[in-house]
Amino acid sequence: MKRSGWRYLWKSEDIRKKLLITLLLLAIYRFASNIPVPGIDREVVKQLTTATGAAGSLINLLDLLSGGAVSRFSILAMGVYPYITAQIILQLLQPIIPALERKMQEDPRGGRIWMEKWTVFLTIPMAALSAIGQINIFNSMLGGNSVLSNFGFTGAKLLPTLASLFTMIAGTMLGVWLGQLISEFGIRNQGLSLIIFAGIVSRIPQNLYALVTDEQTRWLIFIVIAILLLTIFAIVYIQQGRRFVPVMFPGRRIGNRMSMPVKSNLPLMVNMAGMIPLIFAQSFLTFPAILASFFMNSKTEWLANLAASTTQTFSGDSTWYPLMFFFLVVLFSYFYTDVLFAQQNYGDNLKKQGAQIPGVARGAPTQRYLTKVQRRITLPGALSLGIIAVMPYIFGAFLPMGASQAGIFLVSSSGLLIVVGTVRDTFQIIETELKLHGYEDRLIS
Repeated sequence: MKRSGWRYLWKSEDIRKKLLITLLLLAIYRFASNIPVPGIDREVVKQLTTATGAAGSLINLLDLLSGGAVSRFSILAMGVYPYITAQIILQLLQPIIPALERKMQEDPRGGRIWMEKWTVFLTIPMAALSAIGQINIFNSMLGGNSVLSNFGFTGAKLLPTLASLFTMIAGTMLGVWLGQLISEFGIRNQGLSLIIFAGIVSRIPQNLYALVTDEQTRWLIFIVIAILLLTIFAIVYIQQGRRFVPVMFPGRRIGNRMSMPVKSNLPLMVNMAGMIPLIFAQSFLTFPAILASFFMNSKTEWLANLAASTTQTFSGDSTWYPLMFFFLVVLFSYFYTDVLFAQQNYGDNLKKQGAQIPGVARGAPTQRYLTKVQRRITLPGALSLGIIAVMPYIFGAFLPMGASQAGIFLVSSSGLLIVVGTVRDTFQIIETELKLHGYEDRLIS
């Protein structure tokens, strides 16, 4: 009989401490997401939740990304997405600026510290830009009403406006700080993923309840369950995909004898980037609507029309939105995979070990060969990820009006990709921690 090492999960004091810290910090984040921004008009905020059309789709999308904080207009209404946007900008600059790329290659640890520091610095202006953009978008949707009773940058409205903006920026930085604390003292390297995961999961009971209680969509519960199971299977199947590249390791000298070379395999993942492309794509698509919000009330007619058109295009209700979403998921899958793969530097590492891929020279040629193989196997993984991401829009075209927002969009696809990916990564990290503490699966008689 096989006895699982997971039965010792709560017995290990170190692992138990990390789990409790993680749960406590997530509880603090969820509590903070219910604290409203000072000066909000609650009656006006209620109108946001009943908005329809492109406006309603955009609000529902932002509400999904923030875990319901937008509908309450809390201090965490922007979530941690300004931080993710800052990460995207700095990673896009890395291949463009040679000095930055050399710094990351020559001193990976120092480069990561530098990148984390400047990502935090860049998050502050990105959060300010996002906060003003969100308020402008909501005000334009409400036909002149304002979610903040004293919003403006002139006269007596200046100080209340600055107080509200600083509060929203502080909320984003609080979310980022809690995520970093989770990565450092809780489940390592999973802080921000768990923050986003907690927001998405918190919406699932509410949407399932809406799906079951609505007579028009009650019959969809069976379709939702079927889609959930199929999507989970597809996500796990893609995540487990590997391409094994044969590698020959040199024999070792044992006394006066030389052992035979050892044949092994180098596993390359079909989806090396995981769920990061999805998070990047969602952050990227919300940014143009936020920028456009600054010009919605422009006195120049063509500029105001362009801003309104941009907001409608980048809302979840637009025909172009799923196409752009699919394209960006595929694009970011390749981009992030290239960044991660270059950091691994398999060519030099295999050369230092004396290992060689049969028929390929050591060093740079090995790295080029493995990069070519990795890009080829990334194609099916990226396309599958993109198809799963836009699945709600495909099903939404054949289902009754409002059915996708009644449960399918928020329970499956994009939200489910993040949930399943985070759960899978978290379980792997916990399993590794158990093995490091000596708690492995054992066969007992």
